[in-house]
Amino acid sequence: MNTTTDRIYLDHSATTPVDPRVVEAMAPYWSTTFGNTESSHAYGRAAAGALAQARQTIASILNCRASEIVFTGSGTESDNLALRGAAWAAREGGQGSHILATPIEHHGVGRTLGQLQNLFGFSVEELPVDRYGVVDPGDVASAIRPDTVLVSVILANNEIGTVQRAEEIGRICRARGVLFHTDAVQAPGRLALAPVVAESDLMALSAHKFYGPKGVGLLFVRRNTPLIPAITGGDHERGRRPGTVNVAGAVGLAAALRMADEGRTAENAALRALRDRLIEGVLEAVPESRLTGHPQRRLPHHASFVFRGVEGESIVQALDLAGIAASSGAACAEGEPEPSFVLKALGLPAEWGIGSLRLTLGRSNTQEHVDRVLTILPEVIADLRGAR
Repeated sequence: MNTTTDRIYLDHSATTPVDPRVVEAMAPYWSTTFGNTESSHAYGRAAAGALAQARQTIASILNCRASEIVFTGSGTESDNLALRGAAWAAREGGQGSHILATPIEHHGVGRTLGQLQNLFGFSVEELPVDRYGVVDPGDVASAIRPDTVLVSVILANNEIGTVQRAEEIGRICRARGVLFHTDAVQAPGRLALAPVVAESDLMALSAHKFYGPKGVGLLFVRRNTPLIPAITGGDHERGRRPGTVNVAGAVGLAAALRMADEGRTAENAALRALRDRLIEGVLEAVPESRLTGHPQRRLPHHASFVFRGVEGESIVQALDLAGIAASSGAACAEGEPEPSFVLKALGLPAEWGIGSLRLTLGRSNTQEHVDRVLTILPEVIADLRGAR
C-alpha cells in the first residue's frame, strides 16, 4: 500500500491543505486574542480590530469597500445568503420573482434555487450552455424579463473548469437593472477577482479552496443591494449574518487570499504547463477519451475528462489504490451509474458521461507527479475496460 509520502494529491478543486503561514496568522485568535467582536472590553476590541484588518485586506484585493464584505461559514452559506436574501428582498419590494441561472451551478446555488422555486413560489429559468458549458451573454440579455430580479452564473465551474464571461454578463444585468450573483469559489488564486467584483452585486468565496481554513467564507454584497438575512439574530456583520464571528477564520481567509493574489501569476504559469502536459498526455495515451469543459477558457490548474465505456467512480477507486487522489462527477442512481447533471447539460451521451474524471493540480504537484499519472491512468482504463 502507498504511504502518505508516496501519494499524489490531484483534487485541489475539492479542497486544499492550509498554508503554514495561514496557520501562523490564525494562531493568536484561538488563544490570546479570543474575544467576541461585539464585546466592549479590551478582549472584544482586540478581536474587532483583527476582524476589521482582515476585512480591509480582502477589500483591497477585491477593490471594494470593507463594509461590502460579509463573513460566513462557507461558500455554500454565502451562496444561500445571496440568493435567498436578494430574492426575498426583491419580491418584498414588489420587483418580481423571476430568476435566471445556469444548469451547471454548484449544488449550493442549484438546490437553493430549487427551494426558492418549490417552497417559496419563485420562477427559476435555466439559461442554455454550449457543449463546453459556456453561457452566451446574448442569451442572458434575451432571457431577462421585466419581472427578472436576479441572474446567477458560476464564474468557474468546479467539475469541468470552464470560465464564464462574467464581466460581460454583469454589465448586461446592470444595464437592465437586475442583480447579478456569481459563485466564484473556484476562482481565487486562479483568476483576477477585482474586475469581476466591479460588475457583480453578489459574489461568494470560500477559504479552503485557496489554502485557507475550512469553515469560513465570504459574500461580497455591493453597497445598497437589498438583502434579507437568511439567519436571524444579533448585529454581527451588520445584521446580514448574525452569530459570533469566526475571527481566526476571517484572519486566515484574508491571509490566504493575499498570498493567492500575490502569487497568482507565477503559480498559474507553472500549473498551466503541468495541466497542458497532463491533458495532452491523457488524450494521446487513452483511446476514446475526451476533454470536458472549454479547451482555452478554463481554470489553469484544471483537467477533466470522460472515457467511453468505463465508470468514473471505478477510475477514482483504482487511482486511489495506486496512490493518486482524484475525483469524478458521475453519480449512481439505484445501482446504475449515470452522468453528473453538469455533463448532462453539455449533452454528453451516457456511455461517455459515466466515465468522468477530474484532476486538479496545486502547489505541491510536480512534473514527476504528472508523469506518474500518465503511466498509471492508461493502465487503469485498459484494465477496467477489459473487465467489462
